[in-house]
Amino acid sequence: MRTLAFQMPDRGGGPTGPRMRVGRPSRRARTLLMTLGVLAVLGMAFTMFAGFWTDWLWYRSVDYSSVFTTTLWTKIGLFFVFGVLMALAVGLNIWLAHRLRPPLSAMSMEQQNLDRYRMGIAPYKKWLLLGIVSLVGLIAGASAAGQWRTWLMWVNGVSFGQKDPQFHLDISFYTFDLPWYRFLLGFGFAATILSVIAAALTHYLYGGLRITSPGARATAAATGHLSVLLGVFVTLKAVAYWLDRYGLAVKSSDFKATDSWTGLRYVDANAYLPAKTILFCIAVICALLFFATLWRRTWQLPVIGFGLMVLSAILIGGLYPAIVQKFQVQPNEQAKEAPYVEKNLKATREAYGIDDASVTEYAGKSTTTDKTTLRDDVDTTASIRVVDPNVVSPTFQQLQQMRNYYAFPTNLDVDRYSKDGKDQDTVIGLRELNLAGIPKNNWINDHFRYTHGYGVVAAKGTEADDEGRPVFTESNLPSQGDLGTYQQRVYYGEKTTTYSIVGGPQKEIDYSDDDGEKTYSYKAKSGVNLSNPVNRAAYAVAFSEPQILYSGAIGEGSRILYNRTPKQRVEAVAPWLTIDGDAYPAVVKGKIQWIVDAYTTTNGYPYSSRTTLGDTTADSLTATNNQRAVVAQQNQVNYIRNSVKATVDAYTGQVKLYQWDTKDPVLKTWMKAFPGTVEPKQDISTDLMAHLRYPQDLFKVQRELLARYHVEDADTFLSGSEVWQVPDDPTNKSGDAVPPYYLSMKMPDQKAQAFSLTTTFTPNGRDNLSAFMAVDAEAGTSDYGKIRILKLPTNTTVNGPKQVQSQFNSEQDIAETISLLNRGDSNVEYGNLLTVPLDGGLLYVEPVYVRGGGLKYPLLRKVLVTYGGNTAFEDTLDQALNKVFGADASTTPPPEDDGGTKPPPTSSNPTVQQALNDAQKAFDAGQEALKKGDWEAYGRAQDDLQDALKRAEDAQAAANKSGGSSAKPSSSPKPTGSPKPPSGSPSPSGSPGG
Repeated sequence: MRTLAFQMPDRGGGPTGPRMRVGRPSRRARTLLMTLGVLAVLGMAFTMFAGFWTDWLWYRSVDYSSVFTTTLWTKIGLFFVFGVLMALAVGLNIWLAHRLRPPLSAMSMEQQNLDRYRMGIAPYKKWLLLGIVSLVGLIAGASAAGQWRTWLMWVNGVSFGQKDPQFHLDISFYTFDLPWYRFLLGFGFAATILSVIAAALTHYLYGGLRITSPGARATAAATGHLSVLLGVFVTLKAVAYWLDRYGLAVKSSDFKATDSWTGLRYVDANAYLPAKTILFCIAVICALLFFATLWRRTWQLPVIGFGLMVLSAILIGGLYPAIVQKFQVQPNEQAKEAPYVEKNLKATREAYGIDDASVTEYAGKSTTTDKTTLRDDVDTTASIRVVDPNVVSPTFQQLQQMRNYYAFPTNLDVDRYSKDGKDQDTVIGLRELNLAGIPKNNWINDHFRYTHGYGVVAAKGTEADDEGRPVFTESNLPSQGDLGTYQQRVYYGEKTTTYSIVGGPQKEIDYSDDDGEKTYSYKAKSGVNLSNPVNRAAYAVAFSEPQILYSGAIGEGSRILYNRTPKQRVEAVAPWLTIDGDAYPAVVKGKIQWIVDAYTTTNGYPYSSRTTLGDTTADSLTATNNQRAVVAQQNQVNYIRNSVKATVDAYTGQVKLYQWDTKDPVLKTWMKAFPGTVEPKQDISTDLMAHLRYPQDLFKVQRELLARYHVEDADTFLSGSEVWQVPDDPTNKSGDAVPPYYLSMKMPDQKAQAFSLTTTFTPNGRDNLSAFMAVDAEAGTSDYGKIRILKLPTNTTVNGPKQVQSQFNSEQDIAETISLLNRGDSNVEYGNLLTVPLDGGLLYVEPVYVRGGGLKYPLLRKVLVTYGGNTAFEDTLDQALNKVFGADASTTPPPEDDGGTKPPPTSSNPTVQQALNDAQKAFDAGQEALKKGDWEAYGRAQDDLQDALKRAEDAQAAANKSGGSSAKPSSSPKPTGSPKPPSGSPSPSGSPGG
């Protein structure tokens, strides 16, 4: 009987018998534990609800609730569909394996040991099955929910209207269809593998599979079941081989000319492609052999077939392509690869929008001998910007901050504003809230009282005043100037990274003036209303701030503002876009609008080479300012379009998305997926259009690709002789690429200046200039986006940015002056090194700032200019240009290179003459103090100089009025420019910066 018991174990129930009684907890303890358990579950549930509810409230507050619902329902649908499919696949195979178990177990130690496990799990079989299928279903569902973008692109995909050169399929197949098919294939593999494992374990547990037991290793039922599953696996492998054929068109591989090559090469088209086809056929045959075991009940043929498939994969899929590469391609690589390189060149140029780039030869040297004409041409060729937005932020901060709780961004922006019908390049920044500068940090101050910045500060980009400060066109608090009347409060900005609660009983600090602090209460309907106690509780949990729930500072009308940076808001309402690293403000129709460039991208454009956005868009500015980093910077793409222009209202936070690229199929696909979220291009107002510009990050991606893909023939591309590189920024020691610069300028084939984005190229591994590139950045014009490249001759050497900077620093007079300016606590800072094509040559201009002494901000002190081997280092741009071209300025004669301007000649009026003599003495005293580095004496001398010049001017005016001596100095008594201290020392008025 004992033996018989081992042969027929109990498969349906567990052991029965008397149970040991254990002590039970008291009723009070059970009630307490139950209450704590219920509270814990409710707490977890409300925490999950709070995250969901606050997200819904936020999307509804910005009128993009459709984005939230579409994304949510897509994720839920994918979660349940694929979760249920995975659970059914695994659960069905476990049930089937249990159903096909043998009625009797073999007599062996192996089965005796398994009997204990079988009896142990018998009472819990249903619960165990439910737990397993639920676990795999949850994991699979969560994984599938993350594919919501892939699903939406597949189901809404539109045609590109272009076909790939190898398979002649529309490009949409690779960008929208193939990713979804690969996901389905991966899901199928996962479901099959898990089913095989689950079925095999179940068969083993119930005796269908045996390892050490005598007799057959598997029952017929187990053999048939597992062989069908393995047949499904091999069938999926056959599908994978077939899809791999198309995957060759978007496959990345290292290549001689580039490390981001995408598409078929010779070995792919002539070895891998036929190999994948052959392996597909072998896999289909192998799958049929596995399915045939349902009738033959033997593993012999399937195992032989599977072994043949593995061997074929090694020989045909690996060894054969290596032989082709070694013996056919390498001996004559250029000829073999040329046809495929041409396909890559064409596709890459189309995918990055650089196929229309115009490359023209440029001499690099001027042939005009009339320097006066050249000097006049400078003004018509470019509006040279001497105010560097990446240097003068501390100057804006010092002169226009007004209160410590305001701040400007590290890098200001360049825009265009019109005055008297003429466009002016303008450096602009917002006076944003800086919580680090408030008098006392506490919850009320941080989130209720100090809630917003105030006003725009703008300055001319092309000039500075006599003290080297920006010439402000909009300044003070409240801001006043050329921009007219507009809503100046800045509730949404690049530095506004925390939440604020506004509009309730607690008044906000608006701004301060001589009469004291002004208070304000937010009037817009932005943000989420906190009057509802459920909303308050949800935000208290979501922000981990319990005071939101019970604070008396929150009441009727209170609204919470968060997600307040422009990039955050645009990315949230359009999660399918990649956001440019530099949002910039503009005053449009009485409102401050943040303008954000956004891109549609894909990495599935056949034959187009890939690039990593974070690496391509990095330069010397992003290295020091994380706010300028492109969103999704680690993404690899091989297609990009600036398809959307977005605006964010600095007061209301309202987000608007405008269709910019009306031909982009990727944008059309997303507009189908999220209807009504993107407004048509024609809705862009004329006032807004005037401030739109070509985006920097797109330009940086394009210039990186054009460093290699400016050539159009395969032989040149393969030789690598024409590879360029973006030079490092010579104005600092970061070792990162020089950033592109906005500049109003005229290229040789243009008739008038256009707002442009410019950069330079040097040959790979060398410092001389190889090309200059500019794109027309003026939105709304017919030439917008046109890329022009001036290619320098290869048989002559034209100085590049690094060489020009070195030339500046090596000239003795300039080096001595720089050394003088660097004395004491002063530091010289170089501004943007601008390059301007001029009459066949290249004009370089670089502003030089000095920071130090009693000042903590940089002031423009000198301007470096070089052209045709001539270099000047003067106080102003006009003086430097006049010296370089050896021409007199039309209004003011150039001063001597003495670090300042000498007093004017003598006069026959005794009073005037005495005043001029005093001025000369003060000037000489100032120069002596300058040499000694005695800033206090220098300041006194400057005061004396200004006083003497004022007396001379007054005396001359009085003499003219009274009919006295009519003799006048040969120029006005007032010098054309005051001598400037070599550092940020006190100005003649005695106060920093005047």
